[in-house]
Amino acid sequence: MSDALNLIEAVIGGSHAHGLSAEQVLERALERQVDPLSYCANTLSLGQVTVMERAARWAGFAFYKVIPRGLAGHAEHYPLAELARARAVPLRLIDRDVFFSAPGFFEMLALRIRLRERPQLHRRVCFVPDAAIRDYLVQASSGALIDNARQGLARRWPLATAQLELTRPVRIGFVAGLVLLVTFMLLVPFWGQDWLLPLALLILGVPAALRLAASWHGLWHGAPQPAAIRPDDGDLPVYSVLVPLRDEAHMVPQLYRALLALDYPAEKLDIKFVVEERSCATIEAVEQLPDNPSFSLIRVPDAAPRTKPKALDFALPACRGDLVVVFDAEDTPHPDQLWQAAAAFRERPDVQCLQAELFIDNADERWLAGLFAGEYAGLFGALLPAFADWQLPMPLGGTSNHFRIAALRDIGGWDAFNVTEDADLGMRLARRGYRTEMLASSTLEEAPTQWRTWLGQRTRWMKGWMQTFIVHNRHPGTLLAQMGWRSMLAFEIVVLSMILSPLLHTALLPILLVQALLGQPVFGAMGWNWASLNLGLLCFGYASSLALTLVGLHRQRRYRLFALQLLLPFYWLLLAVATLRALHELLDRPFYWAKTEHRVRKTGAGAARGRIIKTGGVSNPKPAE
Repeated sequence: MSDALNLIEAVIGGSHAHGLSAEQVLERALERQVDPLSYCANTLSLGQVTVMERAARWAGFAFYKVIPRGLAGHAEHYPLAELARARAVPLRLIDRDVFFSAPGFFEMLALRIRLRERPQLHRRVCFVPDAAIRDYLVQASSGALIDNARQGLARRWPLATAQLELTRPVRIGFVAGLVLLVTFMLLVPFWGQDWLLPLALLILGVPAALRLAASWHGLWHGAPQPAAIRPDDGDLPVYSVLVPLRDEAHMVPQLYRALLALDYPAEKLDIKFVVEERSCATIEAVEQLPDNPSFSLIRVPDAAPRTKPKALDFALPACRGDLVVVFDAEDTPHPDQLWQAAAAFRERPDVQCLQAELFIDNADERWLAGLFAGEYAGLFGALLPAFADWQLPMPLGGTSNHFRIAALRDIGGWDAFNVTEDADLGMRLARRGYRTEMLASSTLEEAPTQWRTWLGQRTRWMKGWMQTFIVHNRHPGTLLAQMGWRSMLAFEIVVLSMILSPLLHTALLPILLVQALLGQPVFGAMGWNWASLNLGLLCFGYASSLALTLVGLHRQRRYRLFALQLLLPFYWLLLAVATLRALHELLDRPFYWAKTEHRVRKTGAGAARGRIIKTGGVSNPKPAE
């Protein structure tokens, strides 16, 4: 028997895991184009520790489960760009230099041959699991990694980072300008109607027209079409999955089950729980999960800013995949999502980012969740698909966005200081000329049901949109050169509308009331006056938002939520409160991250609604059976 088959035989043991012979295991691993040792650890569920320990015994080398701490060496200077591909660490063990190595299958065979020629080699090489190499290097390089997470974007792209651009004078100037603009808009009925009218139409009318156009597009254009055939495992790339967690120990078991359900070859999954070091209970919950080679834990040192994007930036150099996706603690992605994304990237080489649809699965709990579900349905079911088809900049969702990792690293990763990092990232992708499209797969999300939770989350989002608007407009000439006038105009209208619309629409109602109390007619002698125009803009804004929401809900076949959307004017009042709070936080706590509390789903909820069926371009929740 050859060395290759002998090694497999030693690894799988005499019982032959899964009833497969050594020859069958080797053949299947090579067919999938994966390392046979990785295949044994993942697909045969033997685990990295068992596989490497048995392989070390077969090859004649020492084995350690982890790399001993406190040894002399220079691992802290390991190049961050090589961190994900590291397979060996040179360290000083008492009286000699030792390589702690996690060799692959063919390297293992070569080392066995070299050991026969140089017997003293067993004193120089020790085997460890692959995860032990990365764990050691991440810990040893934590200082460099946290510095890169906080400063990397500023070094790569200094004119597009909140850390450098959001100085206090700039923030004060923005808030003052916004207050002045809103004041002018509210004074239009009483003063300056002629020269402020075009501004009112631009700020309120154009975004409403854009929403109506997206609604029309959503009615007559199908959703992104999923791949009809799942690619062979051998054709699928390694996929990294980043799951940032903070104070969410109770969510870990549910999240683990959701990720286990992903239909993707286990040996090509690189799932990382990225947990803040201060979240001791969450770390403990992750460590108590079953031993699974596809999963690993990355501890993020406690350092300002305490934000999700900083944690993601810390983990990014350790990602092994060619593709990477971010999921949140409450997410249940459809099992096909990763292979659908991989197939879409392969079919569309010009696309660098894919955004999956986010589907709110607790819309029936309370009216606030129902309105939130309608808002998400309009955004992910109508507005973003239209923007993708029109090739306009897309403000991404904070989860289920998939990237080619090379493009993500090229733009500097996430902005650690932006508290709505998804919107900012979408703009930076557009500035680099990278294309973003929607993905024909969905992720179940939970909407806040409590006013306090919703307000904290929405305040953070509003503050992040303000940060994004300020940062990218600090150098308008550069922005225009990189985006082009069409995309730049769309960015200005969309983001400014997100900030201003709730304030203006909420304020227009009392203005109309004051005009009525003053005896001003709604329609003047010529058929209209400013009061009628105010009323028209108000109705146009609500109608366009309602149309967008209803189109999104129609695509999801969630007609029972239609009547609830009539509360949209009240919902915009709540948005106005969140916007005012965001303005205050922008001045006093610009980088504060308000953590959204999540709940474990009720038993069976994820299973009952977890499958999203694509029929006729519609995302449709499968009814509970």
